[in-house]
Amino acid sequence: MREIQYSSGDLVADRRASYAAALAAERAFAEAADLMAQALEMVPQWVAGWNLLGGYREAAGDIAGAVAAWTQLLQLDARGLFGAALKLAAHGAGGSTAAAPAYVEALFDDYAPRFEDSLVARLGYRTPEMLEVVIRNALTARGAARFERALDLGCGTGLMGARLRPLADRLEGVDLSANMLVEARRKGVYDRLEKADLVSYLLGEPGSVDLIVAADVFNYVGALEGALTAAGSALRPGGMVAFSLETHTGGDAVRLGTTLRFQHATEPTLAICRAAGLRVVMVEATTIRMDRGLPVEGTIVLAERL
Repeated sequence: MREIQYSSGDLVADRRASYAAALAAERAFAEAADLMAQALEMVPQWVAGWNLLGGYREAAGDIAGAVAAWTQLLQLDARGLFGAALKLAAHGAGGSTAAAPAYVEALFDDYAPRFEDSLVARLGYRTPEMLEVVIRNALTARGAARFERALDLGCGTGLMGARLRPLADRLEGVDLSANMLVEARRKGVYDRLEKADLVSYLLGEPGSVDLIVAADVFNYVGALEGALTAAGSALRPGGMVAFSLETHTGGDAVRLGTTLRFQHATEPTLAICRAAGLRVVMVEATTIRMDRGLPVEGTIVLAERL
């Protein structure tokens, strides 16, 4: 999130924050943190400034200093737009590992205009392509050409929707971010777009959907019992859900990474599917994208409602 867009209301503090951003762009993070600390001495209630300070200190390797900044941020950011609770939890400093919809909404509202260039061109994002192949194969196995009604959860700018459009008579998209939905609407591939929490939306559509897709979505949800149970309830018998996970190899079902994305263990997730009345049809481990020059390991899952 580019918090520098949020002014402190003090021209001198804003100028120092701008210099700090320039230093950070040159990877001089410790120096950037020093300037942000000076700015915050002038405007100690500047919420976005504390978030910037925490980020610069983290990048400089000063985790204790970052935690101190995020602790202050947690006290000031009543709506949780900057995800302070997640940041503290990810570094073992308290906080909360619960999903943070306000943070996700603010993150992607800010990210929307440059989302596709960043994710596809720079990070090698391939999840929509991989899910499309899995879904096409499922249609072929059924001897069908299309699903009657498909739902793209966390549809974002419509990258997944563009691939689903030829495979569904009716295609709907749901997302928390209004700005992402603006971008998706420009593609003209959806019959309906809604700004909504995905679990609430699914619970309002009992037994009415033939295909549910969640591409790079569950890594912002955390514990998946609610989402997968809601997906199972929204599907017609024989309906399918296809989704991606960022994975880890530990014993916990879900783990919060320092990226503030959730990673899921594959087998516990499949157990959640089965408990939700979903028969697992296919599981495939894969690299879903790059992050900071390193592959992000994940899994593609296809399941069917019994």
